[in-house]
Amino acid sequence: MLPLIPPALANDSEAEIGVGGIVLKQGTPIIMASEDLFLSEDKVRVTYRFENPSDKDIRTTVAFPLPGQPRGMLWQWFELQQKHDWKDFAYSTKVNGAPVSFRPIELAVIGTRDVTNEVKASGLPFDWYLDEPFDKSVDALSEERRAALIKQGLLVKDESFNGVYVPAWDVATWFVREQLFPANSTITVEHEYKPILGGSVGGGLYPSVRKENPQFLKDYEEVWCTDRTFIAGVDRRLTSAKPGKSVYYGETWLTYVLSPGANWNGPIRDFRMVVDKGAPENLVSFCMDGVKKIAPTQFEVRKKDFTPKDELRILILKFDEYDDVD
Repeated sequence: MLPLIPPALANDSEAEIGVGGIVLKQGTPIIMASEDLFLSEDKVRVTYRFENPSDKDIRTTVAFPLPGQPRGMLWQWFELQQKHDWKDFAYSTKVNGAPVSFRPIELAVIGTRDVTNEVKASGLPFDWYLDEPFDKSVDALSEERRAALIKQGLLVKDESFNGVYVPAWDVATWFVREQLFPANSTITVEHEYKPILGGSVGGGLYPSVRKENPQFLKDYEEVWCTDRTFIAGVDRRLTSAKPGKSVYYGETWLTYVLSPGANWNGPIRDFRMVVDKGAPENLVSFCMDGVKKIAPTQFEVRKKDFTPKDELRILILKFDEYDDVD
């Protein structure tokens, strides 16, 4: 679908990292009585109320998954091996108002499948993106061993890089803890973190760009549900410059993975979400129905018996005025 950014601005864009909510080990009767979600450029805050309707205390594993490290030969090709420092994430959790800690663990995952043990037994580097070029590790394997790992699904051929074999797994960090849910009781869990944003100094919504590349507008509509009212707002701001000045805009992208909420027993009984666009003059768009403006910068969505299935992607536009260049 991408690029959404005009070619001249492509090098000034940066991808966001989408993070979601808490995940419970499946198979428990725990109910999510409510979720109150606040999303902004500076902060993501989620407050849950979990109900144990059974007559027995339940102690189970609760996890907060972070996105996997980037996978593929692209990282080695451009010598961009690095590992994201999740300390920048500033993640914190409270249970019934009291701070608690999560234990970080690293998993090798293919999709939703945990292949940590298989990778560690393979002889291949677990954190492959920090190692020497991965193809050297593959070349060092015997033909039989390489064939076995291919059959096992740990190695896949990447046709975009001359058909070399690349790791099939992502390395994902999970914050994990054991949580007690008392019988016939409700507990409150809050977590807060600083989102990892993406964005661009420009975009594909300038009138001239939309005219020249109509597909850009279709992409915006599909990803962020921009509509005619939103585009009209863009055009009004772009034409509001004072004499001798021009208006330009930049994009901020924020992604939140809603689907972990579906991990609990049944739908979320009471769901509330507030999106804050930061400043009254900014524009915001995201794909959700029932949106209500509740403050100059805030928009609210409320739902009953809500079963989230997708990730939420938020687009925020900021406008600046500059002197014209003769």
